[in-house]
Amino acid sequence: MDYPVTPAVRLLRERKVEFEAHLYAYEERGGTRHSAATLGVDEHAVVKTLVMETDGRKPLVVLMHGDREVSTKNLARAIGAKSVEPCDPQAAQKHTGYLVGGTSPLATRTRLAVYAERTIFELPQIYINGGKRGFLVSLNPRDLRALLAVEEVDVGIEKT
Repeated sequence: MDYPVTPAVRLLRERKVEFEAHLYAYEERGGTRHSAATLGVDEHAVVKTLVMETDGRKPLVVLMHGDREVSTKNLARAIGAKSVEPCDPQAAQKHTGYLVGGTSPLATRTRLAVYAERTIFELPQIYINGGKRGFLVSLNPRDLRALLAVEEVDVGIEKT
């Protein structure tokens, strides 16, 4: 299969991490529900990469199950910030080097703190953005932990 060679893919290859590429028709505002349905996988196993910033304007990445939302209140408490909120798309792109909708936590332009919902690591396999819209890579979540200095958090809440 022909798939894009993004900075994320280069990092996976460089570190000899086993992964599988999955391409799908990207849909604006389709989110993880669309990618999961298109690929025929459980949305809980599709991990979204969210770029946020603290009240001190410090950018960070949060990895969350596709079928959950981040409690920014609980996240702020967990990381010792007054508040945390999503970055605007331009700032997110500047920090990561990726277009919103194609953001991978791997090989970001700026080294960002990465917080991941603890239960992601209980899954046998996850689907995470490979660095381009309409492109996910599946891999063992423990490999993700080995690639990134991940801090585990419990900040996931049911989608409203």
